Amino acid sequence: MEASFKLDNSCSKETRYQTFLEQFAPLIQNEKEEISVLANTSAALKEAFGFFWVGFYLIRDGQLVLGPFQGSVACYRIRKGRGVCGTAWEQQTTQVVPDVDQFPGHIACSSLSRSEIVVPIISRGEVKGVLDIDSDRLNSFDETDRVYLEKLVNLLTDTLY
Repeated sequence: MEASFKLDNSCSKETRYQTFLEQFAPLIQNEKEEISVLANTSAALKEAFGFFWVGFYLIRDGQLVLGPFQGSVACYRIRKGRGVCGTAWEQQTTQVVPDVDQFPGHIACSSLSRSEIVVPIISRGEVKGVLDIDSDRLNSFDETDRVYLEKLVNLLTDTLY
């Protein structure tokens, strides 16, 4: 299986996400190996959108633990309620942060990260982990990102959990 997720940057962000989801759904269909699916998801998102950092933190032993990702070295563990990822977990809501320096308690795994979006992965009312995406530019994420990344996470939960 060879899949390419390089998208036409001249299209709108919404069109790019729609195209991405159409290509992505068959990639993970019927695959139950969590690490494999999340690894390919990270790679596909990085290839399609060129995000600075994209990856997953998974709940293990009462904390978020680094999972599959694409980008520079990252923090290993994050406590519930700490930083953007821990807040998304605690509040069970997507966090869109235009300027990470303005987010109380932001955890700077990379000093180059400037904005961030974190989507909790929720199955049957329980958070399983989070999708974390960082940008090296301010104000990179908006409502379009939130809507489509939540759709992506819903595909993941339907497949994996």
